[in-house]
Amino acid sequence: MGQWLMRVGDLFEFKQPVAPSTKVVLGIAAWCLLLLGWHWAATWGGEVSPLFPGPLQVLGALRELFFERGFASDVWSSLTRIGISFALAALIAIPLGVLMGSFASVSAFFNPLVSAFRYLPAPAFIPLLLMWLGTGDEQKIALLMLGVIWFLITLVSDVTSQVPQDFIETSKTLGGSKRIVLWTVVVRSALPGIVDTCRQMMAVSWTYLVIAEIVAATDGIGAMMMRARRFVHVDEIMAGIVVIGVLGLLCDLAFRALHWWWFPYLRRRGN
Repeated sequence: MGQWLMRVGDLFEFKQPVAPSTKVVLGIAAWCLLLLGWHWAATWGGEVSPLFPGPLQVLGALRELFFERGFASDVWSSLTRIGISFALAALIAIPLGVLMGSFASVSAFFNPLVSAFRYLPAPAFIPLLLMWLGTGDEQKIALLMLGVIWFLITLVSDVTSQVPQDFIETSKTLGGSKRIVLWTVVVRSALPGIVDTCRQMMAVSWTYLVIAEIVAATDGIGAMMMRARRFVHVDEIMAGIVVIGVLGLLCDLAFRALHWWWFPYLRRRGN
């Protein structure tokens, strides 16, 4: 018993790394506790309420959606919108954020605008986007872009500004031009942080998906959830939430794998 308590105590040492096997066990334990708590809450009183289905009911709804009602096409539509909108946002935000983090004059020019737009809620633009772009995919992609682009610019700028000044001065001393210093020193030094920033902002993009797809949408996960709400199919709504969570987790793992593969020198340091 004493040894077991000592092992548990070792898990709560400040900023100490945890073994990969322990991470897996703790992650599985967290999900098991969540599912057990959900099942217990849903079956409280001996009967499952249609307004609060349990994990088994949601799993049954998922099976029906995918195998009988063509839900895979809705998932593909949502994935396409997320992918296009995030790619467009990154194409604008990363270069601008790098320039803002590298040159104080560029930051002084753009930062007041970026800071102001960062505090505007993206859903507030829905009426304007509907009038300007209609009810097609353009409006949904634009809304998803607005949800992440301003924060992405700010975070990329912060990451770039943290590149050590010694690196820049050494490169200039060796005769590097501004273009060479920007590309070979600043961008390459900031790239691991930029990839990690994109991973975090991809999670934010998924949180706007349902908002983007509930207005005049005929396909997508959000559209399916709105149809389910009309008929009070709570199990299907919760199934949609589960699918969004799983897809978001897969995107997060993909960015982590990219980071692990692209920057092996950080892997050797244990970062």
